[in-house]
Amino acid sequence: MDINLLIARRVRELRDGQSLSLDALATRSGVSRSNISLIERGESSPTAAVLDKLASALGVALAALFEDKGAPDEAPSPVARVAEQPVWTDPGSGYMRRSLSPAAPSPLQLVDVVFPAGQRVAYDSVPHNADIHQQVWMIEGAMEISVGARQWRLEAGDTLAMRLDRHIVYHNPTRKQARYLVALTSQPSGRRTS
Repeated sequence: MDINLLIARRVRELRDGQSLSLDALATRSGVSRSNISLIERGESSPTAAVLDKLASALGVALAALFEDKGAPDEAPSPVARVAEQPVWTDPGSGYMRRSLSPAAPSPLQLVDVVFPAGQRVAYDSVPHNADIHQQVWMIEGAMEISVGARQWRLEAGDTLAMRLDRHIVYHNPTRKQARYLVALTSQPSGRRTS
């Protein structure tokens, strides 16, 4: 499936599932009604910053916008074949994300990211109605990751755990692309794991 059509379907499903009008989602997210409409029709390739705002307003992890739930009359597969894993490239920075997780329900999502040299992506939104935790494991290269006022430089093999409850910036300060694995979990706010 075309990645923009997958994003279009997911945004619409999530918005409809919460009985939100286009205007309500626009107000909640800060993304214009016309831009959301273009995204939902698959006529726009949104940037990472726009998708972050929409995911936050919908109370889901960004990864949820890339989930392919499959046909409604079929049980979701517990296998995600590499040829069927959704791949999206941010038109703003060129960073590429591959959704690795199968469609079968799971509290864990895995994402493979290739981040171009010298690029930076900022996520300013804090998810509404969700408690999202993430770990980043560097596979190759180096990244500077800021969470709120704290910043870390990760090299190959390093791992960073964070809660997605504040401003986050990903920056590749080098002249080589970086690659890392993201593992995330989310649950509705108010529920805490022990």
